[in-house]
Amino acid sequence: MNTQSGQERDYSVFDNDIDGKRFDLQLLRRLLKWLAPYRRRATLAIACVLLAATATVLAPVIVTRVVIDGMLLAGPDSVGSINAPDMGQQDLVTWMSESTGLNALVAACALYAVWVLVAGLFSHLFRILLAGSVLAGLKDLRRDVFAHLERLPATFYDRVAVGRVMTRVTNDIETLFELLSGFGVLMGEFVPFFVAMTIMLSINPELTAKLLLLMPIAVVATYIFRMASRKVYRDIRSSLSRLNENLQENLSGMEVVQLYQREETNFRRYGQINGENLAQENRAVVIESLYGPAMDSLIFLAMATIIWFGGAQVVGADVSLGSIILFASFTEMLFRPIVAMGEQWNVVFRAMASCERIFQTLDWHEALTEPVDPKPLPDDLKGEVSFNHLNFEYRPGHAILKDVSFTIRPGERIAIVGPTGSGKTTLIRLLCRFYDVRPGEISIDGVDIMDVRPSDVRHRVGVVLQDFHIFSGTIYDNIALGDPSVSREDAIRAAKTVNADAFIQRLPQGYDTPLVERGRNLSHGQRQLLAFARVLAVDPDILILDEATASVDTETELVIQDALRKLTQGRTSIIIAHRLQTIREANRIVVLAHGEVREIGSHEELIAHGGLYATLYELQVQETD
Repeated sequence: MNTQSGQERDYSVFDNDIDGKRFDLQLLRRLLKWLAPYRRRATLAIACVLLAATATVLAPVIVTRVVIDGMLLAGPDSVGSINAPDMGQQDLVTWMSESTGLNALVAACALYAVWVLVAGLFSHLFRILLAGSVLAGLKDLRRDVFAHLERLPATFYDRVAVGRVMTRVTNDIETLFELLSGFGVLMGEFVPFFVAMTIMLSINPELTAKLLLLMPIAVVATYIFRMASRKVYRDIRSSLSRLNENLQENLSGMEVVQLYQREETNFRRYGQINGENLAQENRAVVIESLYGPAMDSLIFLAMATIIWFGGAQVVGADVSLGSIILFASFTEMLFRPIVAMGEQWNVVFRAMASCERIFQTLDWHEALTEPVDPKPLPDDLKGEVSFNHLNFEYRPGHAILKDVSFTIRPGERIAIVGPTGSGKTTLIRLLCRFYDVRPGEISIDGVDIMDVRPSDVRHRVGVVLQDFHIFSGTIYDNIALGDPSVSREDAIRAAKTVNADAFIQRLPQGYDTPLVERGRNLSHGQRQLLAFARVLAVDPDILILDEATASVDTETELVIQDALRKLTQGRTSIIIAHRLQTIREANRIVVLAHGEVREIGSHEELIAHGGLYATLYELQVQETD
């Protein structure tokens, strides 16, 4: 039995939530490759944050060391003359005063205003440049993930829920923005921290050391907060996911909900999940409300330390009053990075999980077998299709097709019928090369389809499905599908052939009428006619109709039948249908049951044979009576 490629793969990994992922430098390094084209912008962002941090630190130096120590408390007996660094600000104020003729105090105020403006301006530029480079890199990543998903075969989407895949392209990549911008936030906090620490050590190493003793307490408090909030936020994400899933399920099936009066039942279920989310959100609020005051208390304790020990040194004339005030103004800069780490920690680890999910998708290598030396199909394709002892199974041990053998002659119109699950749709999916088969099992004009590129096979085979998919765009867009070889004239000609032009011309903008989601502004019959036009616009050599008229009314079916007689003339056609008229007009009928060919013949021959087809036909006759 043939087994499709990749069936030994563990597809369950796409159903598992990756959570609690540890920080992985390798993942981060790989992610940064998408930011490499924008490294110039990122480098400018780093330069901006350095300038902003420097200006943020220098502004309080002006107030404390220059104004308070150098001007307000200046005198022969003042401790303001105590040797302490002022980062060159006193000399800069003196130069500005002498150059402009301004009073020294006015010059100091002007310089203070300059540093405040510089800090604000470059902080803003830092955020703009950082966000711009991150968003541009993630745009490229999202594009690459989408391109990779487009190349994955049908086997992948048979096993993996589309919702899970969509989450990786949307939510997970959005989380990566939080990760990378979070690093930017931490950088913006730690740069002033180190600059301020350098100044404090140069002014008063003893007092700085006493303040540093409070750091381990802040780190421990942050660690406890992270451990407590990590599970809470994970539960919040889980409950939000279930809320969205429940909401989507009920809104998309609202007609059924109202038809069977399930409003109250669904409301209770939604309320239960919503209540669980509320309880978890309240837990998060409690934890955050404890963490914030705890860190504020540490800052107040640091201020008390500065006042107690620094005040004694000021009284003893060991340090200037301005230096102590400078210490106090730097206190928040010392603790703010730790607070930021506590706030960003959960974001970082959640983003690590998202990062792994994204790269798990990018690293999922699954593809149809491509021939090493591909053969082209003949330009003048006759359309002979041969199935030679074809066997297929989606999962090991569950055979769908068993030793299927028959040949469709060029230009023949053949119908395939059988009970549900007999393998009819699988047969045409294999012919369209959505799955691999063994060499020699399917051929077109004597050419093994496994020796032909899948795209070349699909270019010569046109398929009309019962579930016709409408894309966003106009009527013309949905016929041409962006194929440059399909001109507007080709689209109109195809629409006229399948009798779709009449209803299209009645639309407000004709072929330029925009279609809403899933084509809801068209009737089901109109959508089916549009499906015929889409396939015929590319003029396929082999035409496949998979239950294409199963859901249209009798009047529309008569219109379609008229088009089909013209379309299938001289063209190999494979029709999977239940409608009696479609089946009766086929040259031959192939009857499938449990994946095996049971009967082949014309309508009259099979009725006379009195086998499975005759039974199915009799049942349909009874249903129409």
